[in-house]
Amino acid sequence: MQGGILIIDYGSQYTQLIARRIREFNVYSEIHPYNKVNHKLLKLLKPKGLILSGGPNSILDKNSPKIPKCINNLSKPILGICYGLQLLIHKNGGKITKSSIREYGHAKLKILRSSKILPKEWDNKSPKVWMSHGDSISYVSKKFQIIAKSNNNIISIIENKKKKIFGLQFHPESIGTISGKNILKNFLNIIKYEY
Repeated sequence: MQGGILIIDYGSQYTQLIARRIREFNVYSEIHPYNKVNHKLLKLLKPKGLILSGGPNSILDKNSPKIPKCINNLSKPILGICYGLQLLIHKNGGKITKSSIREYGHAKLKILRSSKILPKEWDNKSPKVWMSHGDSISYVSKKFQIIAKSNNNIISIIENKKKKIFGLQFHPESIGTISGKNILKNFLNIIKYEY
């Protein structure tokens, strides 16, 4: 691969679709299970960026999948999707709780501040996105800024601008998310893939 996108798989039904969307921009990607990602693999692949997929687990469970230790000090752009977002929040001093409202299906976003990850098509709008989660973020550490919340007041987009780390509570790869493909395109542009 060398220089493509490493997609770390946490068991989402959408993981293959993430890879397909990335490849539609003529950027190579590979999917590897979270428990098979190690220093040897990183040395072999030399990814330019990482995507943490969604998954069926709850981060609140004791034996839930974790972020591979080998990427803890890896200074590469990261995009966490759904469970991947919650992993990033949990690892960086935030808090995840069982949501009183399980969001499944369409939700509308309220954009709170600008970000390079946001599609231009969302300017001055309340875009529809595709949600599928039971847990939600109740606290975000100072390492991240909250970019958007859902109409149910659930934190839906976060970023660490300096480290180029982004998290989405929804699925941009799903056709249920308006202009979701352009979120992935923006992430690739942040990595410096040009179109």
